[in-house]
Amino acid sequence: MSSTSPRLSTLVFLSALAILPINFFLPSLPQMAAEFGVDYGIIGLSLAAYAVSSACLQLILGPLSDRFGRRPVILWALGIFIAATIGCAIAPDAWTFLACRMVQAVIGPTYAVSLAVIRDTTSREQAAGQFGYLAMAWAVAPMLGPTAGGLLDQVFGWRASFYVLALLGTAVLALCWIDLRETNNSRSTTMLEQYKAYPELLGSKRFLAYCLCMAFSVGAFYAFLAGAPLAASAFDVSPAILGLYMGSITGGFMLGSFLAGRLAGTLPQATILIAGRTLACAGLLAGIALYAAGIGHVLALFGPCVFVGISNGLTQPGASAAAISVRPTHTGSAASLAGAFTVAGASIVAALAGAVLTEENARPGLLVVMLASASVALGAAVVARHLESNTPKTK
Repeated sequence: MSSTSPRLSTLVFLSALAILPINFFLPSLPQMAAEFGVDYGIIGLSLAAYAVSSACLQLILGPLSDRFGRRPVILWALGIFIAATIGCAIAPDAWTFLACRMVQAVIGPTYAVSLAVIRDTTSREQAAGQFGYLAMAWAVAPMLGPTAGGLLDQVFGWRASFYVLALLGTAVLALCWIDLRETNNSRSTTMLEQYKAYPELLGSKRFLAYCLCMAFSVGAFYAFLAGAPLAASAFDVSPAILGLYMGSITGGFMLGSFLAGRLAGTLPQATILIAGRTLACAGLLAGIALYAAGIGHVLALFGPCVFVGISNGLTQPGASAAAISVRPTHTGSAASLAGAFTVAGASIVAALAGAVLTEENARPGLLVVMLASASVALGAAVVARHLESNTPKTK
C-alpha cells in the first residue's frame, strides 16, 4: 500500500460512522412519534428521507473527491454531519427533525469515498480483500447501534442517541484530520470531466449488473429495517431487545464479510456473489416455511434474516470492487454512482415494504418483500458472472 494511505483502522471508524446513523435510533421511532404528536408513518420517513438525501449526495461527493481530493471532501462532510446531528437532537418538531436528518445523510457517501481511498493505492483483487475486512468491521456499528440506541432511549430519552452520534462524529473528525493524507494523485481539472464518466458507466452492462446486485441486496436489508419494528410488535419486546434482534442481521453481515475477505483472490468474485445471493433466498424461503407451519417464536422471524446478512457480507465487497474498477481513472465518480444506484434501489424496496406492510401481514409480508429483492439480486449476480467471463480482468 502507498505511504500516503491512512491506517485501515481510520477508514474502519469512518465507514462505521457512515452507516451507524441509519439504524442507531430506530428502536426509538414509536417514542419519537408520540413526543412530536405525529403518526408513526411520518416519523418513519426519517429512514426514506435519509436514504434519498444520501443517494443524491453520492452523486456530488464522489466527483468532488476526484476533482479536489479525498481528504477535504471527507473533512467537510464530517463537519456538516456533526452540525446536522446536533440539529436532530434539539429539533422542536418532526419537520425540523426530518430536515436535519436529510442534511445528516452527508456522512453516508464518505463510505464510497473511503473505498476510493483504498482503490487509489491497491489493485482490484487487493481492494476486494480489503473491502471485505473493512465491511466486516463496518458491520459492527449497525449490529450494536440499535441496541445502544434502545438503551440510551430507555435511560436518557431518544435525543441522547443524537448527542452520542455528534460526539462520535467529532472523534472521527479529529482522527481523520491527523491520519487521513491525500491519496488522489491524479485529480481531474474540472467537475464536468467527472460527470462525463457517468454516461460511460451507465452504458456498461457489467457496471449495471453489479449495481443491481448491490441495490437489491441492500434492498432486502432496508426492507428489514423498515418492517422489522412493525413485525416484531406482535412479540411484545422492549426497545432494547428489539434493537438486539435488529442488530442480528448485521452480525450475519460481519460473518459474510469475513468470509469474503478470506475468499478474495481464491474464487472468482462472481461465483462468490451467486453463492451469497442463493444463501439469502434459501434463508428467506425457510422463514416463510416456518410461518406457514405455524411457528410463532420471535426467532422464526429474525433467524432467517441473519442469512440475508451473511449473504450481503459475501456480496458487497466483490461487487463494489468490480463496479468501481470499470473505469479505474475515475474511481470516486464510479463509487459515488454505484452508491447512489444502490441507495436509490434499496430505498424503493424499503418504500414498497412500508406501503404494503400492516400489523396483520407484517411478518409474512416482510419475508416476501425481502425474498423478492434477494431474488432480483441473484438474477443480477448470474448476469454479472456471464459478462465477467467474457471480459479481460482489470488491474
